[in-house]
Amino acid sequence: MIDREGFRPNVGIIISNDQGRVLLARRIGQNAWQFPQGGINADEDAEAALFRELHEEVGLGPEAVEVLGRTRGWLRYHLPRRFIRRRSYPRCIGQKQVWFMLRLLADESELRLDASDSPEFDDWCWVDYWQPVQEVIFFKRHVYRQALEELAPLVGSQSPDSRRAGI
Repeated sequence: MIDREGFRPNVGIIISNDQGRVLLARRIGQNAWQFPQGGINADEDAEAALFRELHEEVGLGPEAVEVLGRTRGWLRYHLPRRFIRRRSYPRCIGQKQVWFMLRLLADESELRLDASDSPEFDDWCWVDYWQPVQEVIFFKRHVYRQALEELAPLVGSQSPDSRRAGI
C-alpha cells in the first residue's frame, strides 16, 4: 500500500530493556543494523501492524512487551534515487513511519529471529540508546534521530546535544 504522495506506511519498533539500552538487529547476510520495522497492511491500523511485525521479526507476542508510547505523527524518509523502482506503480519514493517505544517484559531468551518463514535478521544486540543513529543506513538516520528524540523521555534518555551541554 502506497499513499498518493508515494510513501509506504510503516511501523518502526524500538525495544528497550531495563537498562535503557535498545535492541538493534542485523539484516541477514549483511553488515546492516536497524530497528525492526515493517509495512502497515491495508486492513490494519498501526498498532495491529506493530504486533504482527514484532512477532514476524523478533518472535515476540504482545504479552512480552509493554507499549510505552508512539510518535505523534508520521516520520518520513525518501529513498535515494538508485533505490526507487521506476517501473513500479504506484511508485514508492520512501516510507512514512509511526514509531513505537516498547519495554521488554519477557526474558531476552524469548527473542526469536526465525519466527517467520522469511526471517529478516540473523543477529541482535543491546546498544546504547543513541547508537542506532550511527549504525543505520545513511538515508534513514534523520528519521531514527527524530524518533529517538521524541521517545527518549519514555525511557529516561537525554538527547546527545543536552548531554554534551551538561543539561
